[in-house]
Amino acid sequence: MTTWRAEDSGDKVRIGPAGWILALTRGAALGTVTYGGLLVLLAVRLVERPLAGLDRPVSPHVTRAVCRLAFPIMGMRYRVTGRPMRQPGAVVANHASWLDIFSLNACQSVYFVSKSEVAGWPLIGWLARATGTAFIARDPKAAKEQQALFEARIRAGHKLLFFPEGTSTDGLRVLPFKSTLFAAFYSHGLDHEMQIQPVSVIYRAPEGRSERFYGWWGDMSFGAHLIKTLAQWRQGSVEITFHAPVSVDAFASRKDLARYCEDAVRGTVRQTLGEGYQG
Repeated sequence: MTTWRAEDSGDKVRIGPAGWILALTRGAALGTVTYGGLLVLLAVRLVERPLAGLDRPVSPHVTRAVCRLAFPIMGMRYRVTGRPMRQPGAVVANHASWLDIFSLNACQSVYFVSKSEVAGWPLIGWLARATGTAFIARDPKAAKEQQALFEARIRAGHKLLFFPEGTSTDGLRVLPFKSTLFAAFYSHGLDHEMQIQPVSVIYRAPEGRSERFYGWWGDMSFGAHLIKTLAQWRQGSVEITFHAPVSVDAFASRKDLARYCEDAVRGTVRQTLGEGYQG
């Protein structure tokens, strides 16, 4: 397997005056839709929460609509293959960019699982909390508490979305899936009730740009990457592939389940990228 280093960077794009105007225009539209949608979502939650409690029968549709609108605003093509499962369970996907939030929310109603630090980030943290993100701490002492949180959310009918690689990449490879998070699916009989759906996320760079154009990883600046993306005149595309869901109890252990999901996700990414795949 090719060695991958977090310090490897994508192409540096020089932005001229016209590019800045385009970035500001798109950014204003994206910000208006995103935070306008947030206000609508909060208004919905004022009614939804006392009536439905942990269940969210309406608000996820607001999130989905906002994320779907993001792609025509940015000028990116968006394609989905397969269908999101309707059964109780979880979704696991490869992680290549901050764009994954829009890509994976635009075609299904899910709740992301994110590191606890994100909750404190300005703007992004507010969005994450409002949309029902489940936050986890990288602390072994909190493992039981987090497992209880996952179980409660899943039993409430929430589809949780995990990034088992544990970090983002340049989009040209799939890293080994960490099996730790899969352990929650084998508690208190959940393995007999739920299914897991692997999902592959593939970005196609704009013509003439580095294949890593949409990849956001390591210590890359979010602001700089956002501006670079918004300033691109002719955009590329994103493809989402839903694999067949599998029953958790069909696998003897979390490691077996993690390996199966990893193979399914990597197989499609490798096949789609062809010679561009670098895993």
